[in-house]
Amino acid sequence: LNPKVSPFQRRFVGEVRRCEDMEKTFTFLQQELRAAGRVPGPCPENPRAPAAREALRVQEQSEQLAQELREVTRNRASLRAHLRDLRQYLHVLREGQRFTSLPAPLGSPPRPRALSEREPILDPSLHHHLERKINFVAGVIHPWRVTAFERLLWRACRGYLVASFVEMPEPMEDPATGESITWVIFLISYWGEQIGQKIRKISDCFHCQAYPYPESEASRADTITRLHGEIQELSVTLEETEKYLAEVLDKVALALPTWRVQVQKMKAIYLVLNQCSFDVTEKCLIAEVWCPVQDLTQVQDALRQGSYQSGSSVECFVQRVPTSESPPTLIRTNKFTAGFQSIVDAYGVASYQEVNPAPYAIITFPFIFAIMFGDVGHGLLMFLFALWMVLYEDSPRLRQGTNEIWLTFFEGRYLILLMGAFSIYTGFIYNECFSKATTIFPSAWSVATMANHSSWSSAYLATHPSLTLDPNVTGVFRGPYPFGIDPIWSLATNHLNFLNSFKMKMSVVLGIVHMGFGVVLGVFNHVHFQQRHRLVLEFLPEMVFLLALFGYLVFLIFYKWIKFSAADSRVAPSILIHFIDMFLFTSNAENRPLYPGQVPVQMVLVVLALASVPVLLLGTPLYRWCRQRTPRTVRPGAPLATGEQEPLLEGQEAGNSVNATKEDVESGGHSPDAEHVDFTEIFMHQAIHTIEYCLG
Repeated sequence: LNPKVSPFQRRFVGEVRRCEDMEKTFTFLQQELRAAGRVPGPCPENPRAPAAREALRVQEQSEQLAQELREVTRNRASLRAHLRDLRQYLHVLREGQRFTSLPAPLGSPPRPRALSEREPILDPSLHHHLERKINFVAGVIHPWRVTAFERLLWRACRGYLVASFVEMPEPMEDPATGESITWVIFLISYWGEQIGQKIRKISDCFHCQAYPYPESEASRADTITRLHGEIQELSVTLEETEKYLAEVLDKVALALPTWRVQVQKMKAIYLVLNQCSFDVTEKCLIAEVWCPVQDLTQVQDALRQGSYQSGSSVECFVQRVPTSESPPTLIRTNKFTAGFQSIVDAYGVASYQEVNPAPYAIITFPFIFAIMFGDVGHGLLMFLFALWMVLYEDSPRLRQGTNEIWLTFFEGRYLILLMGAFSIYTGFIYNECFSKATTIFPSAWSVATMANHSSWSSAYLATHPSLTLDPNVTGVFRGPYPFGIDPIWSLATNHLNFLNSFKMKMSVVLGIVHMGFGVVLGVFNHVHFQQRHRLVLEFLPEMVFLLALFGYLVFLIFYKWIKFSAADSRVAPSILIHFIDMFLFTSNAENRPLYPGQVPVQMVLVVLALASVPVLLLGTPLYRWCRQRTPRTVRPGAPLATGEQEPLLEGQEAGNSVNATKEDVESGGHSPDAEHVDFTEIFMHQAIHTIEYCLG
């Protein structure tokens, strides 16, 4: 009711912004829960929207928990990084000891000289000559970069170094990706300061983690001992940090679901209040709403209760306001009908007080699906799957799935249940279970009678892989199968010709009946809205077009079934050729007529069908145009048109709608331009309807 007011200038924009800030905090808390491998559970109850003081408390507690989580998470990350560095340094010193260990003291037994990667780099006899000239660079490198790193060192330093590489004994986390990898320890010994600068620059370029390497063995031993102590202390500190983080996450997981629901309700209320307008005194909010008459008492009770709980000095009240707007459509559904109503709404929501086709679709949609799908085995699997979802529909694990495809299946569980049940029925009609025929009753065809009548010999059977059963022979065909298709057709070589013809004709018959039923439903709309001209100008041409062409086709199908039997089936004409000749206004001498006078009858039907198209296209627009040109007198104080419903207005006197002009109210909601009709729009709408109907 205040469209001209900027969203940033509305009354409760500050409260909405506070709710959005809290939602950002909740999103951070939820991300931390998921990072810790926890899934926040559903809200255990249906909490009410919090009062202002309660909302401040929720905001304060959530921000405090978020701040604690940030600090603890940051401390844990720094402790982990420091612990990882200490462990890597410890492994570097341990592995370096094997390369640079001093020779054994005098008097000890000589060590065998075997070629090994663990042998000291320096020859013990030269150690005292070169001790002051050799320097070391030690650290760790990613295993993917080792080859390129070694090649570049050799080319840049021209061999004035000795590089040793060995894998770390245990895998560690990569700080960049978070993956666990096995790092490679390198120890480079070199001569000269310039070579050392090159080595350090190259190691920096390859993102190596370098560590100081003590020159003396005693210093290395002291460093290893010190690292052991630091690692032990740091592990204890990290364990305590993890415990405290788990406690904070427990608090978040307990409170977050309820907080989210409360803040969502609070935000929704303020968004609605921002759409209301103030009265002259700016002490009362005014809202115009549509409300079903059936729920009017509940709205009044809720307003009265809200006034009492808020302690307001002005009581909320409801007043009807006249209007010429078309009310929105409300269709009440339950868990069974919701899926079918969603399918109907996907094609278009019915206008106010129009016939709702969804109740009929509860039967027709699964049945027509089953005509296509019909199979006892597959239908039974579908039925059992849907029955499992129906029986356990109250299970939280099924209801709160995050997979969109699964939620689609779950919402349509009753639809799938009926589709499976009807598929079992049509599967028995087609006599198919996992595409195999079943012999529930004995076959009505007798092979033995045909064999006795034809006197098939062994030589005849050897030269004829296919045998023909003639229903004209007495005793070969003993009447229709009790239910569905005879199982002997599954063995016949011409079973596809028979089943395709049967299913195609059945589809035409059921499809035309279904379409005719849909057209008949429109009669109730025309009568209810007192648009009786549409019965003549729309319903009648539609039925003539449908029945004159495809209704006649259904008649031909049944007529041919009744007139011709197995005895004269070879001379039965083709319905398809007759139907083609019907549109061409011709006859075929080779295709005998089904009944005398068939060609004139078909010509008349085609002419009627073609003549109904311009009536359907131009009838309603011309009628509206003629009505517009005819002057009419309107009786003062006339009631509203049938089907109109008045909206409800909170906190306003009768007859003073915020969005209505004075003339609208005085004329009962009908402004002088209410009867103005855009004939271009009407004609375009009717043209689209005609093309859609005829093509359909």
